[in-house]
Amino acid sequence: MAKHDPALSLLFHALADPTRRSMLTALAEGPVSVTDLAEPTGLRLPTVMRHLSVLEEAGLITTAKDGRVRTCAIVPEAFEPARTWLKQQEALWGARLDRLDAFVMQTMKGREK
Repeated sequence: MAKHDPALSLLFHALADPTRRSMLTALAEGPVSVTDLAEPTGLRLPTVMRHLSVLEEAGLITTAKDGRVRTCAIVPEAFEPARTWLKQQEALWGARLDRLDAFVMQTMKGREK
């Protein structure tokens, strides 16, 4: 049975939604207020806040309140577990495809004889 990392599952869950990904893209430029993040989505503020809570729970963003303005900022190092997992998968599948290629080439050479 495969081991499941709950933190990695939270990360991929947060990244699974296109609205949250677009928010992260906006935050990559720098900290943004919740109001400014909500504007392009066309969503109501409570819905935007739910999306932000998913991102915050996954550790992808932090929020801070200054008076009546809540500002969000991205946490770039929070993406590292996903990068690591994807690199592992790339290496695993690359090795499998290399073995398959070697097998097919050997089979083709055997048929030529």
